[in-house]
Amino acid sequence: MTQDDCLFCKILAGEIPSTEVASNEDAYAFRDISPNAPTHVVVVPRRHYRDVADISHKEPELLGKVAALAAEVADQEGVTESGWRLVANTGPDAGQTVFHVHFHVLGGEPLGALNAE
Repeated sequence: MTQDDCLFCKILAGEIPSTEVASNEDAYAFRDISPNAPTHVVVVPRRHYRDVADISHKEPELLGKVAALAAEVADQEGVTESGWRLVANTGPDAGQTVFHVHFHVLGGEPLGALNAE
């Protein structure tokens, strides 16, 4: 399932270049073009789902496979021991700007606590 106007679907189709970090039959990981940490990799499922709610309702096992690739990326990037953050923004109020479910693997420096202040 793809959408013609989806940035990540275009990356997956090879229409937009990306720097691959890891991939498997279910998911693809690539470097973020505007990194927020020394390690900043985006992990997307190869099939299009709008957000975490969409994929979790329709194909929860795929959600686990995407998370597993994110863990592989963290290991490959050398941040497993020091720690890393996995972020998924769901909806505009959360900061989601590309409506193809995706996760950010962040690490390589102290990231600080998340809080609502």
